[in-house]
Amino acid sequence: MRVPVLWLIFLTVTEAGDGFLGRNSDIKTKRELIVNKKKHPGETLEYELLLQVAYGDSKEKRDVKNLLKLLKPPSLWFHGPTKIIRAKATTYCGHRNGVLRCACEDGYIWFPPSCLDPQKCYLHTAGSLQSCDCHLNNLTQSVNFCERTKVWGTFKINKRFTKDLLNSSSAIYSKYTTDIEIQLKEAYKRIQGFESVHVTQFRDGSIIAGYEVVGSSNTSELLSAMEQVTEKAAEGLQKLFPLEDDSFRVFGNVQCNSIVFGFGFKNDEYTLPCSSGFTGNITAKCQPSGWQVIRETCVLSQLEELKKNFSVIASNATEAAMSSVVRKLSAVIQQNPSTTAGNLASVVSILGNVSSLSLASHFSVSNSTMEDVIRIADHILNSTSVTNWTVLLQEEEQASSQLLETLENISVMVPPTALPLNFSREFINWKGIPVSESQHKTGYNYQTEMFSPNTSIPIRGRVLIGPDQFRGSLPETIISMASLTLGNILPITKIGNAQVNGPVISTIIQNYSINEIFLIFSKIESNLSQPHCMFWDFSHLQWNDAGCHLVNETADTVMCRCTHLTSFSMLMSPFVPSAIIPLVKWITFVGLGVSIGSLILCLIIEALFWKEVKKNQTSHTRHICVVNISLCLLVADVWFIVAATVEATANPSGICIAAVFFTHFFYLSLFFWMLVLGLLMAYRMVLVFHHMAMPLMMAVAFCLGYGCPLIISVITIAVTQPSNAYQRKDMCWLNWSGGSKPLLALTVPALTVVAVNLAVVLLVLTKLWRPAVGESLGQDNKAIIVRMGKSLLILTPLLGLTWGIGIGIMVDSQNLALHVIFALLNAFQGFFILCFGMLLDNKLRQLLCNKLSPFSSLKQPSKQNSSELPAKPKFAKFFNPWHHKGSYEFSHTGESSNDIILTQFLSTE
Repeated sequence: MRVPVLWLIFLTVTEAGDGFLGRNSDIKTKRELIVNKKKHPGETLEYELLLQVAYGDSKEKRDVKNLLKLLKPPSLWFHGPTKIIRAKATTYCGHRNGVLRCACEDGYIWFPPSCLDPQKCYLHTAGSLQSCDCHLNNLTQSVNFCERTKVWGTFKINKRFTKDLLNSSSAIYSKYTTDIEIQLKEAYKRIQGFESVHVTQFRDGSIIAGYEVVGSSNTSELLSAMEQVTEKAAEGLQKLFPLEDDSFRVFGNVQCNSIVFGFGFKNDEYTLPCSSGFTGNITAKCQPSGWQVIRETCVLSQLEELKKNFSVIASNATEAAMSSVVRKLSAVIQQNPSTTAGNLASVVSILGNVSSLSLASHFSVSNSTMEDVIRIADHILNSTSVTNWTVLLQEEEQASSQLLETLENISVMVPPTALPLNFSREFINWKGIPVSESQHKTGYNYQTEMFSPNTSIPIRGRVLIGPDQFRGSLPETIISMASLTLGNILPITKIGNAQVNGPVISTIIQNYSINEIFLIFSKIESNLSQPHCMFWDFSHLQWNDAGCHLVNETADTVMCRCTHLTSFSMLMSPFVPSAIIPLVKWITFVGLGVSIGSLILCLIIEALFWKEVKKNQTSHTRHICVVNISLCLLVADVWFIVAATVEATANPSGICIAAVFFTHFFYLSLFFWMLVLGLLMAYRMVLVFHHMAMPLMMAVAFCLGYGCPLIISVITIAVTQPSNAYQRKDMCWLNWSGGSKPLLALTVPALTVVAVNLAVVLLVLTKLWRPAVGESLGQDNKAIIVRMGKSLLILTPLLGLTWGIGIGIMVDSQNLALHVIFALLNAFQGFFILCFGMLLDNKLRQLLCNKLSPFSSLKQPSKQNSSELPAKPKFAKFFNPWHHKGSYEFSHTGESSNDIILTQFLSTE
């Protein structure tokens, strides 16, 4: 029985003249026919080509060998005169039981750890005959074949390293490799089994040269023979270059070896410049599986130029200019379809800049521009680029998320007059419709169909929004898009071994709220179980299941239902666990009503008794602080209601941005007025003899209470809004994602104020508990300070703890207790101010009781009469010098604390 066998034959061909590939081109062409190339003197190029030949028996094998002797290279392959200088058959394969098993010809061996295709083949090293078993139909993607015995060597040249040594087409590279190879051939030519020697690499560290020796004898024999002539080889090289002493080394085994990066050992890193026409570098690391690219910044020169030109265009941007940028970008990637990691990063960056500038300028996007955007997205979402996306995400983890966000932002800028539009590409589908009255009856239904690589089974997706969701006014447009590749490049974290098993579908409805949406997904792999319905969280760059639930699962499909709610706990995190959504919602609405009512009551009480509370300067300034604290929180609550009722995408009205700005400003003002209150206490306790005029004190208070928050708020929006990083995408609140993190402009000042106020309270308590020699306060002022201390001691932890818990929610968004406590403390802040800032004040309580008492008018005459009685002496008690030893005593001559005078000082020696 004839068993078809595959024979792998390598042809070494030389060509005169310039070649058509540079060394670094191998990075892009490692899967093509050309697997190696060397450059020799006189502009002679050497190529190694792989042929796959099938034969049935030994006779056919001999016929193939004879044919190789007569084989000539086709003239169309090369530009100049060519000839075949060597033909070698290295590997033979046969199919057995559905498995392709390959072995080496005599004189050739496998080089572990992998053989042929590292992903689909396994090397059997047990026994005398090593074989490679593969689940492949052909070897077109294979890279690791049987080879001659190889031994490697390195030595160091004491000269300054130059980057030209990384470029195989440079003159210095050619000179060094030629001189080294001539000397090494002279040293090794008498070794039995020696065939060739080639310089494979130059690395930084003075100049570290690496070379590879190929022979027909086994590894140990070849290595031993090379070690015996090490001195001779070093002496020959020493005539040409200043070699470092004892730097000459030979190795029988290396961890990694490839045509592009040469050989290396575990954790070695090697950086090469990108090919001609590209800028940047590519860095690989030696790992157990071989060289792995860890960083790559190879960017097409045209893309780099387009990025530089964009900064010029941005200063005078127009819709036409933005469309032109997108059109040029589309043309560049069509002419140069290489999807290197650097190209991917550049395309995402350019599209992101176009999106940000267009949103900020309220530009619209034409249908032709949108088509260009989808064409670009289809190119960079090609399934073959997933490996390069993986490399890119190691350095820029936000790249894939930024791409999705950019596509959504550009989509919402398509005006209703340009719709409907439908772009169906291989790797992305996009559809936009103008909304009509029919949505009241039919709702919204989006369907898409895509094909996974290497399969003819369609992967479907569907979005359903019921007609009950379209009440009252209607949105202008609905945009939906779907992609299979996005599921492979959006990172999966904190979900164990899960993977995206269906299309990623995005539906955008601008300036409109939807409470229920159904999504139906086809399974890419039907054998996977335990599905989770999730959405992509742009703030935390991860998948999240908050508000999304599994409705139904069949063998091939999954149905999900998603809802979206707004509550106080969503200020810090939109991920309210579904189990407590009703409770948090109830706390939010009830607490907000109680808070606003309490704050209004605070202001009414202050207005009623303002004349009584402002007679004393300390009391006057304290109540000014309380009024401003109440006013700031009241206005902040109102703006929060505005923020909760509008969509984050409320452009071009700017209501959302205004709500974020004023909520930020008045929350900051709340804390800074708490700081003013704390500093007032410290001033009254520490600087007893110092007097500050009331106008000056008020000027300082208002500058600190409103000036500092205004500066912080304006700087925050000025720095982050131009890049659309000011507000969150999913709600009207300060953003936490990205590098700027404007939310820190609220939390850091707030928590700092809390810490300062707590320190002030401790200082006041210490002073009151143990007054210093000569320090005492009038009875009225001391009572005021005590009231302030009680209020501040209770208010400050409550306000500070609220934001501390908010930070805890950001870290652990699924903690039920934190969500409930956070909602309680935020919703009832106004009530706490009423209780601890107003009703805790004994004087205000007394005034309020008198005002509300039906007998208050009858008591007025008696009060007036009593006031006419002669006042008792201030110091009625008998004077005791021992009791007053070493002390001060103060007395009041009027209502104001400004009238304190020194009456006596006694000291006993």
